[in-house]
Amino acid sequence: MFLFNIIQLILLILLGLATLYIFIFSIASLFYKQKTYNDNGNMKSIAVLIPGYKEDAVIIEVAKLALEQEYPKNLFDVVIIADSFKEETLAVLKTLPIKLIEVSFEKSTKSKALNKAMETLKNLYDIAVVLDADNVMAPDFLKKINAAFEYDFIAVQGHRTAKNTNNSWAILDAISEEINNNIFRKGHRVLGLSSAIIGSGMAFRYQYFKSLMATVTAIGGFDKEIELKMLKEGRKIVYLNDAIVYDEKIQKAEVFGNQRRRWLSAQFHYFRKDILNASKDLILKGNVDYFDKAIQFIQPPRILLLGAVIFFSVGFLTINYFLKNQIIYTKLWIALVVTCILSFVFSVPISFYNSKTLGALASLPKGMFTMLLSLLKIKGANKTFIHTQHTSNSKDIKN
Repeated sequence: MFLFNIIQLILLILLGLATLYIFIFSIASLFYKQKTYNDNGNMKSIAVLIPGYKEDAVIIEVAKLALEQEYPKNLFDVVIIADSFKEETLAVLKTLPIKLIEVSFEKSTKSKALNKAMETLKNLYDIAVVLDADNVMAPDFLKKINAAFEYDFIAVQGHRTAKNTNNSWAILDAISEEINNNIFRKGHRVLGLSSAIIGSGMAFRYQYFKSLMATVTAIGGFDKEIELKMLKEGRKIVYLNDAIVYDEKIQKAEVFGNQRRRWLSAQFHYFRKDILNASKDLILKGNVDYFDKAIQFIQPPRILLLGAVIFFSVGFLTINYFLKNQIIYTKLWIALVVTCILSFVFSVPISFYNSKTLGALASLPKGMFTMLLSLLKIKGANKTFIHTQHTSNSKDIKN
């Protein structure tokens, strides 16, 4: 019995700490209020950088939609960075009023594409906006970004949200995105910490971003590398909840698994790489942001945490009941599962409380299992370029 209680105590501590982390920030996110920024009539020049690898299915429409911004046409350039596109796709892109930069690498990465583009561009822009090849900006996105940079910010993360919710996997992916927006962006900003960046829908002061990207060595997870570098420097990253970028959500289980495997691998890589430096900076410099980011990388995926908490809670509650084990453990498991579920309740937007979401929950166990498999297959994933193929520009966008 002693060994049994030691095991469940260790699990309670590990799962409890992970749950407490997301619970605190999910509560904080409820108090988030988006500040209104005014551009004071100062319109800055913007480069909208859109790298794409074999994205022929989506890139033409994305390029056309990117041009439809409520922003002076002479003050922003849409820059398509084309890696391994078909000739017919390139021919159509060349007819559009965009800047087309063709790139080719022995081993393609997003960071290489962005660096090559900024080496090629001759204009001295004020702001760099980075999108994925499937992203569609809301018409006022650049106006919102421009206004924010009037306030001496170095980096801004926009609100990336689902473009499509056309099947159960897309709905679960969309919910996951909004949970992360609430916990790692809204909640963090409410408590005075930096917003997490996502890899797209983000903006930087151009020259700073250019110099920062020149130091990047990541194959996967370049956004995590630059985020750590910024936080180590003591920079703050701001979140704009009202600056919307629509992002295509995954629609197949295998894509869900590959995407998560890439993310998990990058997170573990940077946790190992930075945890000691982050701890040192916390103690010597009081750099909470840098330490928090390193700790954030070791947090279990939310869907896997929920599954683990429910699985172990039910299991240990049942065993403790039949063994008539100490009541304190029963209370702790009940408190843990309630806290974990409340974290999700607080961080899932009200708009997702509907029949479509209820139907999508049937895929949740498979999603949990897929995440577990991804966790077991992450070795080496951060050293390999894993491409998420986008298949369509869904019209399921809220205006």
